Amino acid sequence: MCTERYVRVMAGSFVLLSLALGVEGSPIFASRWFLAFTAFIGLNLLQSGLTRFCPVELILRALGVKSAAECERARLDRAA
Repeated sequence: MCTERYVRVMAGSFVLLSLALGVEGSPIFASRWFLAFTAFIGLNLLQSGLTRFCPVELILRALGVKSAAECERARLDRAA
């Protein structure tokens, strides 16, 4: 997987988990303050979409995960 997909999977997982922890009807409700974490994730995704800067992507790149461009390049090399 490439950094783009990891970021999407992580963001989606955090949103679902924070909603489950922040909505009072949920069986794993902890506190309504978890909804603030949901808003933070949404704002970070919006900022990332507008500026193309994503802190999680930087961390993943430092850990050696390939970028989307590198994955595409590797795919095209395999096809050739």
